[in-house]
Amino acid sequence: MSVETPLLLDTVANAVVDYKGRRVLRSHSGGWRSACFIIGVEVAERFAYYGISCNLIMYLTEQLGQSTATAAENVNTWSGTASLLPLLGAFVADSYLGRYRTIIIASCIYILGLGLLTLSAMLPFISTSNYMGKNKVILASSELQVNLFFISLYLVAVGQGGHKPCVQAFGADQFDGEDPVECQAKSSFFNWWYFGLCASTSVAMLILTYVQEDLSWGLGFGIPCVAMVIALGVFLLGTRTYRYSVKEVKSPFVRIGQVFVTAIKNRRAKPSEIAIEEEACRTLPQHNSEQFKFLNKALQGEVCTVSDVEEAKAVLRLVPIWATSLGYAIVFAQTSTFFTKQGATLDRTIFPGFEIPAASLQFFIGLAIVFFIPVYDRIFVPIARAITTKPFGITMLQRIGTGMLLSIICMVVAALVEIKRLKTAKEYGLVDMPEVTIPMSVWWLLPQYVLSGIADVFTIVGLQEFFYDQVPSELRSVGLALYLSILGVGSFLSSFLVSVIEVVTGGDGKDSWFTDNLNRAHLDYFYWLLAGISAVAFTAYLYFAKSYIYNMPSTI
Repeated sequence: MSVETPLLLDTVANAVVDYKGRRVLRSHSGGWRSACFIIGVEVAERFAYYGISCNLIMYLTEQLGQSTATAAENVNTWSGTASLLPLLGAFVADSYLGRYRTIIIASCIYILGLGLLTLSAMLPFISTSNYMGKNKVILASSELQVNLFFISLYLVAVGQGGHKPCVQAFGADQFDGEDPVECQAKSSFFNWWYFGLCASTSVAMLILTYVQEDLSWGLGFGIPCVAMVIALGVFLLGTRTYRYSVKEVKSPFVRIGQVFVTAIKNRRAKPSEIAIEEEACRTLPQHNSEQFKFLNKALQGEVCTVSDVEEAKAVLRLVPIWATSLGYAIVFAQTSTFFTKQGATLDRTIFPGFEIPAASLQFFIGLAIVFFIPVYDRIFVPIARAITTKPFGITMLQRIGTGMLLSIICMVVAALVEIKRLKTAKEYGLVDMPEVTIPMSVWWLLPQYVLSGIADVFTIVGLQEFFYDQVPSELRSVGLALYLSILGVGSFLSSFLVSVIEVVTGGDGKDSWFTDNLNRAHLDYFYWLLAGISAVAFTAYLYFAKSYIYNMPSTI
């Protein structure tokens, strides 16, 4: 007994095994020792992704010759696709391959996409022509180069589809939620996870944007490719230390889908059957029994279990939160598109002879996040915990809502700065001279970038933790994919808004809100519109968040 007792206490409570399929001990596996390997591969992936996305609109307009509106639509469509594909990747991981193997396969696809992207940027252009009177030139690209570029770009999206939902879920799986110490470490994991991501993102925005615009686009795409190769090697080094979830025989997708199908089939139940159903539902937790009662009909005929019905209700409760978060996601999409084009018109000189690339301003989003996350984790949470007596200071939904409010303020600030920019252009007679830099410092844009970063600390991290925590344990990859799909749908909605506004405001020979000459455009109108949409979505969010019943009350 004296030998076995320590082993029993050290055994991980969750159904996990090591790389050989043996039950694992807490002292020999998982925890931060394993999470560090996993965070490493995600840091490299974010470095690669933002090394492409943060400056993509400049590549499309200056190298491929697309208009501002078309380039913004292409960026939003690609980023939207990259954020929706994780739903497919999560399904494959949770139903068939498992998270570990999915990460490896997705990383290989990612590396292939980055390699081809580098090749496409290195292909020679056909001809050159002057661009807007500047010293820069716009190069006419061949059809082969354009096709290879977009094929490569969407291969990267496919790679992210398998990579993004699995890596974070696999990292969080390294902590035992039933152990008090590891449970608290898991909550900190989401904060420090995002800290590492944003640190790498900041480096990408600061260094790669300079490399791409001032040295070589091929080199600027090639560096992320090398980083992903190294990160995959680091991830494989941690194989022996990881905890691997044990898969159920019956797919969770099948179980939950069966609940909805059976409930619909049994929608016309007889009174006697309803009585049996209500009796069975008494075994459900009290906080679940009154919500989505129509799903209780799935218990008739013994096709579905009480546990299956409870899982289906947990997933269904996420839908209103998912939908009302889309307003935030639309605002989130602007930092890599119109914010960048806005900055390109301003004075970006740091010292004589050197000016920063417009896309590098996104560095301050990452810098704000990197600075604020330790403040949130080490200062804000303990103070809030003392006031509210909640384990993590504020609930996950309160955290998400705080970020939404900050994003609305961010759009208001962006609109006011844009009004100032347009007024300055008019005062100096530069309205019809888009090639001339407006004598207004680019640092006027700093507040909107910083506000965006702080909002991300609340909403993005909150959404990650919420969608991981509030889904059944076997669907956690899908939960994180649902969070990513918010950003994906938000990008598509942003692209749709741009398309509609371009058509509506650009008719009869008029300048649209997004005309290539930004001095005649009206990005301020667009920002006011986004602030209004976000405010409506935030109001709806507050209504649903107030009535939301947590699936695991101990986690809030």
